[in-house]
Amino acid sequence: MPTPTGELLAAPTVPAGRIRELLPADLPRGEDLREMAPADARELTRVLLRRLAALEEGTREYSYVRNTLVEMNLSLVKFAVRRFTSHREPREDLLQVGAVGLVKAIDRFDPDLGVEFTTFAMPTVLGELRRHFRDTTWAVHVPRRLQELRIVLARAQEKLSQELDRAPTPAELAEHLSLPVEEVVEGLTAANGHTAGSLDLGGSEDEDGPGALGERLGGEDQRLSRVEDLVALKPLVAALPERDRLILSMRFCEDLTQSQIGARLGLSQMHVSRLLSRTLRKLREGLVGD
Repeated sequence: MPTPTGELLAAPTVPAGRIRELLPADLPRGEDLREMAPADARELTRVLLRRLAALEEGTREYSYVRNTLVEMNLSLVKFAVRRFTSHREPREDLLQVGAVGLVKAIDRFDPDLGVEFTTFAMPTVLGELRRHFRDTTWAVHVPRRLQELRIVLARAQEKLSQELDRAPTPAELAEHLSLPVEEVVEGLTAANGHTAGSLDLGGSEDEDGPGALGERLGGEDQRLSRVEDLVALKPLVAALPERDRLILSMRFCEDLTQSQIGARLGLSQMHVSRLLSRTLRKLREGLVGD
């Protein structure tokens, strides 16, 4: 995933020789900044942050000091990414996103605040990662309210599952969170939009096993539309004269021809045809009128 920090993450180790003049006298002069003790690294970060605040943005020295700070503190990003190991996002992508948050923390940090840089930077890095999951990893667009509710529900589900030794019901989640059951159900439904599976994905490599999901999904049953027509026709047919109902039954239930119907009733085929046409027209008009 291309980001403004791609070059920073791919850059070689910054040689310590070029910043030796920035090191306090009591700090070691190691050749690899990444091998410095944590206490020495924190002290050097303080020195470099104050140095960065005094430099003019856009200069070569400013970029060098800034890149050095990023390289020295990438361990913060790696630590933050561990919190999101349950997600399917590639780790390299998350490192890039977290590095964006680290750069923002470096640019926004004020050395005069009197707080440790790590205390300031960690929430910024985590916020950048959460924003990434909120805005770019959903399979379908879901309102932010439901995205945030999904996180709350996930935490509540984990807690209640441990207490109940089973998955909690929506009613139990609603009671635990003091929310309406309808809102909880809406949040659980919206959570399904976070990931999507391909309809072409097979369920098993076994030839006798289930095929692709798309092949196993049911289609629309066209016969269901006839149910409504039959319900609407029932009172109309009941209102017909007995002979007309009998002709309909013989024609459409027994599948007799008009000549066979006429032979049974002592009528000509032409007369049966006229009676059948009149009855069907009356039923059609009754359906359209309703």
